[in-house]
Amino acid sequence: MRLRKKPHTDEKLQAFADFVTVGDVQPVQKDLSRKLYVELGTGKGDFITQIAERNPQINFIGLEVEATVVLTAARKVHEKNLNNVRLIVFDVSNIAELFAEHAVDRLYINFCDPWPKKRHAKRRLTYVSFLDLYRKILAPDGEIFFKTDNRGLFDFSLEQFATAGMTVRDVTNDLHANEPADNIRTEYETKFSAAGVPINFCVAKF
Repeated sequence: MRLRKKPHTDEKLQAFADFVTVGDVQPVQKDLSRKLYVELGTGKGDFITQIAERNPQINFIGLEVEATVVLTAARKVHEKNLNNVRLIVFDVSNIAELFAEHAVDRLYINFCDPWPKKRHAKRRLTYVSFLDLYRKILAPDGEIFFKTDNRGLFDFSLEQFATAGMTVRDVTNDLHANEPADNIRTEYETKFSAAGVPINFCVAKF
């Protein structure tokens, strides 16, 4: 369900204009001096702020179509005084226009909308047409880190990765059964885990 934008959201985002972009944006070029990790659907920013804080040597970009939640994420970035995070209000379906070829070293897809109805399969962020877009922007050794609570979406995604000729590692249907020390829980991950819902995870590479 699409969120209703709260009044004056765009104006409030102007206070964070040094790291938040709304509207037209210039293509992001490859930075040879620093790696670039991108989160698709950054939500309220728990994940990106935590991982950026742990990895100050890496640049992070969070893409989110909903300006209202970007505002929440921006406040967290500001509170932590992070200078390696950029947030962009952007529709992921146009991602190949945003990044130069091979500019991205890693993509994070965390708890994206499962679009459970079969007729909506092409909207899933792991559908093969999206994977073709990611192939263009990922570096030759780039990877996609994928998490979801939805087993149906996870199984579908594994099929799509195979269709796209990708290799997959670290596949698990219960990430928290033996949770890696470096795992960072998103807002949804914390919520689902508390409810006893297992978390599916894998890393895919072209």
